[in-house]
Amino acid sequence: MKKTPIYVEIEMDTDIETIWKYTQQPQLHEQWDLRFSSITYNEKESDEEPQTFTYTTNVVPGISISGWGVSKGTHEKKSGIKTSSLHFGTEQLISPIAEGKGYWQYIPHKDGVTFLTQYDYEVRFGMFGKFVDLIFKPMMGWATALSFDVLKRWIETGEPPAMQYRRFFSYTIIFMIFFIVWFYQGLVPKVWIGHPQEIEMLMALSGLSEGAADRFVLGIGIAEMLFGVAWLLPGWRKSFFLLQIVVFPLLTVTAIAADGEAVISPFNVITFNLALWVLSIVGYLLSDHVPTAASCIRKRRQAA
Repeated sequence: MKKTPIYVEIEMDTDIETIWKYTQQPQLHEQWDLRFSSITYNEKESDEEPQTFTYTTNVVPGISISGWGVSKGTHEKKSGIKTSSLHFGTEQLISPIAEGKGYWQYIPHKDGVTFLTQYDYEVRFGMFGKFVDLIFKPMMGWATALSFDVLKRWIETGEPPAMQYRRFFSYTIIFMIFFIVWFYQGLVPKVWIGHPQEIEMLMALSGLSEGAADRFVLGIGIAEMLFGVAWLLPGWRKSFFLLQIVVFPLLTVTAIAADGEAVISPFNVITFNLALWVLSIVGYLLSDHVPTAASCIRKRRQAA
């Protein structure tokens, strides 16, 4: 089977010298690239030698991967296009990557610069490593694309990568909370258990019979589960946040109308819905300023 390399391309409103600085200086590169926590250039004995470096990636607290890299050289065409080649790898068995090669390319044009990369690598552990790579390679491609968007925003707006990543991960935590809440509330009390309190509340509000209310609660549970799953899909989250800003106060009033004692229960509907309402407001405010891998082209364009 032919291997498919990772390819990422993005347009930036800047000049080639600026992108070159932000990608070739390790103290700048390590700030925006999610794949690296630190990059250190090794001293060269002569200018003719290729530049070598070491890198570290913090996977989770207490676990990191260290590796090596060699800048194989830079090629510049008369048109102004620059290409920087790289050879990299690690000896640590925890890393699926054994050794790889790739390049960065900088293509200036009248509207800015096209910045792109293509790279691939060999995996360790034979067929098992290839199986793991079915998940790992898309993650690497996504991390590369997200990093490129962070770099673009840093160059074009001046916002430091640390602030961008803080907002990105905060936003991710918020929408994952809503995925869990809606999916759980639909699955456990409604679909799986068919909790009597859910049925009683609906009967009190609608006047439905117990059997009809039971079926209706089941349908609501399925709808809530689907809504929870929809939070995992990009594109609609800002609308979902806005919807919840409107709906949560209505749900709170409805729940109190169905059962007045709910307001004095431990972990009651008021405090629970208030917390979710505030999270919805925060998520809505963050929605327009979150870095995204979707801003990048992930497949090489066909030559004209």
